[in-house]
Amino acid sequence: MNEPLFLKPVFQEKIWGGQKLKTVFDYQIPSKPIGECWAISAHPHGTCMIENGEYKGQKLDELWANHPELFDQVGKGVFPLLTKILDAEDDLSVQVHPDDAYGLKHEGELGKTECWYIIDAEPDAEIIYGHHAKSKAELKEWIEKGEWEQLLRRIKVKKGEFYFVPSGTIHAIGKGVMILETQQSSDTTYRVYDYDRTDDTGQKRALHIRQSIDVTTVPHVDPILNIQEERKGDSAVTCFIESDFFNVYEWYVNGKLVLKKQAPYTLVSVLSGVGVLKLADGKQNYAIEKGAHFILPAGIKEWQIEGEVQLIASEPGSKNR
Repeated sequence: MNEPLFLKPVFQEKIWGGQKLKTVFDYQIPSKPIGECWAISAHPHGTCMIENGEYKGQKLDELWANHPELFDQVGKGVFPLLTKILDAEDDLSVQVHPDDAYGLKHEGELGKTECWYIIDAEPDAEIIYGHHAKSKAELKEWIEKGEWEQLLRRIKVKKGEFYFVPSGTIHAIGKGVMILETQQSSDTTYRVYDYDRTDDTGQKRALHIRQSIDVTTVPHVDPILNIQEERKGDSAVTCFIESDFFNVYEWYVNGKLVLKKQAPYTLVSVLSGVGVLKLADGKQNYAIEKGAHFILPAGIKEWQIEGEVQLIASEPGSKNR
């Protein structure tokens, strides 16, 4: 197959969500607190549908299972990646995710390593990224005593920044931050602290203290990033990270950008602007605009993007090839 697979996002209502997915990306969402756009997903909690071409109307998990040749992934388990856009109208819960071994043993699914590209952030907006405990005993004591100011590490963030969040990292997206998240295809989250908030029925959301202490990496160490930009005329490709689970790039197009396949398949999200996707065979052009999401399957070897447009692309990392 030599055509991109455009996907219909799935939207998730969250207590901390807002309406920016409508006002910024023009998505048609309910007038409820919508926190997450599952933009490219084959996870059973929110599976995207193909919107074009031969496989229009099929869900991504079905396509992965029935046509693995599209992804050059015969016999490779579940679709490994999930792309989201998150709108934090309020603070997210403080949380941590397990690694694959713990997740598969205790939850029956993959662990969750993720990364964030900051689409936008209000002045003085923060994230929680890591903690100050020096030992598991200290971590346990501070959590059980609710010593949150002492425990949690807060960082101010700005538009355009990138953060890698390996499994075992205590983290939270703060109020006023919008991100594009690339993650393993997992929905396992252990809440450490939720500000004693209640839902519409007056109930507090469940916490997972034992699991959180089990999986948190102590002490916290910031991962070393080697972000590299390659100029291509007036356009540029920035490699944010190459990891076992995913590689993530920014494609900034000002005029045109020619790219070649370097992984079995590529996930792409358009964050701003309008442009045209042209395949190397020249048979068909595809209009792309802010809010579009698509997969370039295994059969597409080279492509060109024209216009003024910013995209975030990801591909399976070394463990998933």
